[in-house]
Amino acid sequence: MTGTLILDPLLPMIAFYGVVAIAAIALGLAIWRKLPGWWLRGLAGLALLAALANPAIQQEDREPLTDIVMLVVDESASQRISSRPAQNAAAIANIEAELARQPNTELRTVTLGDGEGDIGTALMTALSEALAEEPQARIAGIILATDGRLHDLERAPRLPAPMHTLLTGEPDDWDRRLVVSNAPAFAILGEQVSLTLRIEDQGAAPETDSVILSISIDGETPLTLPVPIGQDIDLPIELPHGGMNVLQFSIPEVEGELTNRNNSAVVQINGVRDRLRVLLVSGEPHPGERTWRNLLKSDASVDLVHFTILRPPEKQDGVPVNELSLIAFPTRELFLEKINDFDLIIFDRYRRRGILPSEYLDNIRQYVEQGGAVLISSGPEYGAAESIYRSPLGNILPGAPTARVFEEGFIPQITDIGQRHPVTEGLDALSPNADGDGPGWGRWFRLIDVLVPEEATTVMSGLDDRPLLILNRIGEGRVSLIASDQSWLWDRGYEGGGPQLELLRRLAHWMMKEPELEEEALWVEPTGQTMRVIRRTLDVDTGDVTVTHPDGTQTVLSLEEVSPGRFETLWEAPEIGLYRLDDGTETSVIALGPAAPREFEQTIASADILTPLVAGTGGGIHAISEGDINIRTVREGRPATGRGWIGITPRGAYRTADISITPILPAWAWLLLASVLIVGAWLREGRR
Repeated sequence: MTGTLILDPLLPMIAFYGVVAIAAIALGLAIWRKLPGWWLRGLAGLALLAALANPAIQQEDREPLTDIVMLVVDESASQRISSRPAQNAAAIANIEAELARQPNTELRTVTLGDGEGDIGTALMTALSEALAEEPQARIAGIILATDGRLHDLERAPRLPAPMHTLLTGEPDDWDRRLVVSNAPAFAILGEQVSLTLRIEDQGAAPETDSVILSISIDGETPLTLPVPIGQDIDLPIELPHGGMNVLQFSIPEVEGELTNRNNSAVVQINGVRDRLRVLLVSGEPHPGERTWRNLLKSDASVDLVHFTILRPPEKQDGVPVNELSLIAFPTRELFLEKINDFDLIIFDRYRRRGILPSEYLDNIRQYVEQGGAVLISSGPEYGAAESIYRSPLGNILPGAPTARVFEEGFIPQITDIGQRHPVTEGLDALSPNADGDGPGWGRWFRLIDVLVPEEATTVMSGLDDRPLLILNRIGEGRVSLIASDQSWLWDRGYEGGGPQLELLRRLAHWMMKEPELEEEALWVEPTGQTMRVIRRTLDVDTGDVTVTHPDGTQTVLSLEEVSPGRFETLWEAPEIGLYRLDDGTETSVIALGPAAPREFEQTIASADILTPLVAGTGGGIHAISEGDINIRTVREGRPATGRGWIGITPRGAYRTADISITPILPAWAWLLLASVLIVGAWLREGRR
């Protein structure tokens, strides 16, 4: 209960000040005239002024409020290693017990976990948000339980009370970390790219000169080599394939180090071809020849070498060779010396005329088995005696001609397995039939009848479901056969045309082993920490996918078919890091954020970052490993820390429950008092 004198004038303040001025002038005249009752006149004036001022006593009924101590507990990823979770629990129990003995004090506990993405420990952000929810006048102290590795010091709020830090960790903690300091996002296939790595020891690490570094690409068998500690290492790498290559570098975990989460690093490099080198050999001029040339020349990444055989050996018209403007076909240079320089060889209506000897064609067969690609676009000659099939290439071609050639109109169709194959998947949706009962494509008018071996895949069919487009893998390479020479009709728009450009583009890129056109593949499309797991297969069903987390735990995911041959599922990853996926047939590796998050860049507990901020409030820093601390109350402005203790500042906050206002005297009493004083002054002066 408190009392305060307040005034509530009966007149506006300007009028009240006018009355005060008049009373002062009247008193001054009385003194100047030396009237014996001047002091009685003055007291009477004061009584009248008091009546006008209406003085009263205001009394408040106050309820004291508790002081608040903020405890921010860091439970980010770096606080979940070694003995730090137990230290956090011990610190919380110690603080709760100490504050329970403090009168009129309560504890507010805020727990900080991992933020979304790789933002690190947002300790000051959590403290700012917690302080914003509490009255600043009640904050008596702030306590942080952390390893001191925060990443948002610039967000530190204004601190209304002493702040203290209880530091986790042990004096003999140490850790080893692998850092990739330089890695490109893109690299050209066939060329080496240099990455810069460094292995760092932190804390009380044992003396070691070198460690074994393991390098694996896309989860394959790793390569190992010794590397020194504390030195930058330039490592040359050559990417094995186009598309995304996931390179993982790791060093073995050593007993005693804090964590192995920073013992690996992941680099994702997109492999791109400098130029796709294609050799196109046209056996003779025909209407579809320009289609191939336009397709390949329209792609800026393709280097095309195109030969058309205009003058076969059997053509003898007597024209002298020195008068011909034709270029001689450089068979030896192309098919013996430089054949491995090409990514794809296309034979367009080629027939055997003695231009390519059998040993050259056998060399092409070996080129395919060692990883090359050959595409045959066949016309009537494929079923004749001069067919390229009746050569050493016949051992690898995916269709044996029966010598039958059908000259009837037909609409090419995608087979059941073609609906799931990436070369033809969804092609019919590009040109749908108006009735919705099939593709809205124009007809072709020639089909070469072939027999397809069991290991080959027929993705398109023609007349009476006979094979039209056949694909096969031979050794490390690939071959394909188009059993017709009339795909150019689609390009010319005959009967509405068809997706000829897209079909041939996909076919060429499949043969050149572009990863996005692999028929058996498992990959992930990440969005933040959400994974879209995708499995493409030629089978009608697929198994579950086992996901191995960065910490070694596993999750089994079931996939659902979203389109023929394509199975997907969405999964929210619990943390950033390196994940491995395996369905028993295909494997994949994906890095969500860095493999070693920001939390694990510096793992040794240190208060260096927080020291200036804590010292500015008079607080202190104490290691939890040194034992429990005591909590004392200190006056504001005094040091709030000492050996084994920290201080909080009582704030004395209160809440006003009730207010009562009582006048000192009623108005009539003031008037009566003034009247008595005036009469007294009159009597005094009258006797004189």
